[in-house]
Amino acid sequence: MSDIHEKKREKEMATFAGGCFWCMQSPFDQLRGVLSTTVGYAGGDTLNPTYEEVCSGKTGHIECIQVVYDPNLVNFTQLLDIFWHNIDPTQPNGQFSDHGNQYRTIIFYHDATQKQLAEASKAALGKRFARIYTEILPAKTFYPAENYHQDYYKKNPVRYESFRIACGRDQRLDEIWGDTTKS
Repeated sequence: MSDIHEKKREKEMATFAGGCFWCMQSPFDQLRGVLSTTVGYAGGDTLNPTYEEVCSGKTGHIECIQVVYDPNLVNFTQLLDIFWHNIDPTQPNGQFSDHGNQYRTIIFYHDATQKQLAEASKAALGKRFARIYTEILPAKTFYPAENYHQDYYKKNPVRYESFRIACGRDQRLDEIWGDTTKS
């Protein structure tokens, strides 16, 4: 017997660390079914860390993005695809010109299904890359970054574009993935 009164889930959460959080926000914002994105910090032990504290590498936090999405319009596998195509999974301890533990790549899973899908997607990429440094870890407390970091690509488009060029992100993504969805 089917329960027609069962409410469909209206939103779920995903958290990804892909190096500079500014560069991770736009690709997810463009995806139909993504309800919101927030850049911030996760994985560390300091309560309410600041950008300066996280950048110092002493808090254990990683720059990341939290994505709230409608699972009826987009699924976690599609979010993983966006994540992978916006990072260099072969770079240890950082991304592009950002180096240090606070810039490493991580898929933070919120439930067993996300963990299983993340592990399967990483295993599939293992056929393409000899070594993948992206970690898959349980989600920890997420702290939103300061307001000036939110939607940085919209608020400061010239500086954002200059940063993307200077860090070599787009060039490296093209080398790894071919034609990427640049943001």
